[in-house]
Amino acid sequence: MNLQAILGNFALILFVLTVLTGIIWFLDVFHFARQRRARADAALADFDARNAKLQKEGIKTDDSDRAKLEADILRQPTWIEYSGSFFPVIALVFFLRSFLYEPFKIPSSSMVPTLVIGDLILVNKFVYGIRLPVINKKIIEVNDPQRGDVMVFKYPKDPSMDYIKRVIGVPGDKVSYRNKRLTINGQEVRYEPLPDYLDEESLRYSKQYSEHLPTVTHNILNDENKPAYVQDPDAFPYHEQCTYNLEGFTCTVPAGHYFMMGDNRDNSADSRYWGFVPNENIVGKAFFVWMNLGNFRRIGSFH
Repeated sequence: MNLQAILGNFALILFVLTVLTGIIWFLDVFHFARQRRARADAALADFDARNAKLQKEGIKTDDSDRAKLEADILRQPTWIEYSGSFFPVIALVFFLRSFLYEPFKIPSSSMVPTLVIGDLILVNKFVYGIRLPVINKKIIEVNDPQRGDVMVFKYPKDPSMDYIKRVIGVPGDKVSYRNKRLTINGQEVRYEPLPDYLDEESLRYSKQYSEHLPTVTHNILNDENKPAYVQDPDAFPYHEQCTYNLEGFTCTVPAGHYFMMGDNRDNSADSRYWGFVPNENIVGKAFFVWMNLGNFRRIGSFH
């Protein structure tokens, strides 16, 4: 699922703005402000000397302009004033977005019924480790993704794009999906039928099941009119660790990689088609819908 390719460059844009406004703020505090103070002190000294001379000559002086003179000289140029004002705000947003939580918008239906089009979600950026912003390099290990996690990651075929899917297989797992049923490491995943799911946009019903993964239970959809086999998978890295037939596929997840699938199983372009997600592509764990302008009842945790 594409989460708006433009967001792929937003971290870099935010980083550049933080650096630029930070440099301007730093120069103003430690250089430009001191220059303005020195000019103001010199101007005030001239002002006081001139008034003192006039008073000696018996001429009455007015000191009311002294404060205005000082304020005018100390006033920041507009470009410095705006940069200094924006710097703490931009820096805070950059820190929160890079290391704590990042918002995303769901634009497609591949994660229905868990997430629907228009959901605005929050992604935990630190639960899988602390990463350097922009280059996304992990510097501190925390936790590894677990089966059942809803994870945002850089699309392996185009890292400028963010995708969101559910973790089905972790490194070393043998994942089979045959006749639209999962088997992980030889253990069949348990399914319970639920009432059919109505897509309110297309007014179509899909078969809905409760899928019991080892660590989480969630709902999935199946389209009875779609085949079980995977049509035209890519020749992705480590594709030799997957076998496909008319019933589905079996893949062994390589080290440092994850196998991802959408909850809307027959309407999701995922690891079945374009392959495994390497660890360096991980963005974070999705955990909360903070807004859906079309349906406020969507707000809340989906775990």
